[in-house]
Amino acid sequence: MAALKVPKEERIEQVVLARQLDAAATVQLHGATVTSLILNGAERLFVSEKAIFDNKKAIRGGIPVVFPHFGPWEDRPQHGFARTAAWELTDKQTDPKKEVTCTFTLEESPETRTLWNHKFKAKYSVILKKKDAVFDFSVTNQDLNPIEFTCLLHTYFQVDDVTKVTVSGLQGLEYVDKVRGGGTFTEDRELVTVSEQVDRVYKNTPNVHEIGNTIDGATITLTKLNFPDTVVWNPWSDKAKQMSDFGDDEYTKMICVEAGHVSRPVVLQPGEAFSATQIVAIS
Repeated sequence: MAALKVPKEERIEQVVLARQLDAAATVQLHGATVTSLILNGAERLFVSEKAIFDNKKAIRGGIPVVFPHFGPWEDRPQHGFARTAAWELTDKQTDPKKEVTCTFTLEESPETRTLWNHKFKAKYSVILKKKDAVFDFSVTNQDLNPIEFTCLLHTYFQVDDVTKVTVSGLQGLEYVDKVRGGGTFTEDRELVTVSEQVDRVYKNTPNVHEIGNTIDGATITLTKLNFPDTVVWNPWSDKAKQMSDFGDDEYTKMICVEAGHVSRPVVLQPGEAFSATQIVAIS
């Protein structure tokens, strides 16, 4: 399998944003992965205790950026290369009296061209506000030909007990169930809960989901703009034991609710741009 070449460093460089004592975020330059999000004084993201920080492997947890391909990708890296690429910090505004912002950029390179032979510029901004965090993702086609891609923010939320977590906004929607052979089904529950392995792509989802009973019983409001799909994922016990960078019992402490554009690709003509946003807030 082809892999991106990355600099050999003793530790991953990271950017820390802080507004005040109860709001902060940490973003790794490796993959532009958000590995900490503190809102209302509590950590909202799950990162496995076995996550590998080596500038090579995708970080297990936080908010990895999936681009330009969601899921298995023939003989290329699953979920694309963005989550294992070295992003560049191109802007940072750290005045705690205002919005605290950092912007990361990823452009094509000889390594990305071996995997996806297109000229592009991806930007990812993390904006820490008083009561929420905003994640803006955009891609510009700098190629002479059209490009197609899928993308997703693979958000791992930390919870006290996954069996008590609820996800709203999915009733009546079609979803592709990867656990059941990729078949298409219709969700009949008003509030989706997890009691077994779950790997579902819900199509044409609403812009707002409420994730209930997370850490300390808090409800997280996930708002998404121009991300038409929502993925719900939890590996459960058997699959957790098969993952070297995931603790055997950690599945009880996390749920992934992921905003994406994955059930159909984004198509950009030369010079066109795509942008989408995810907002995480505590209700």
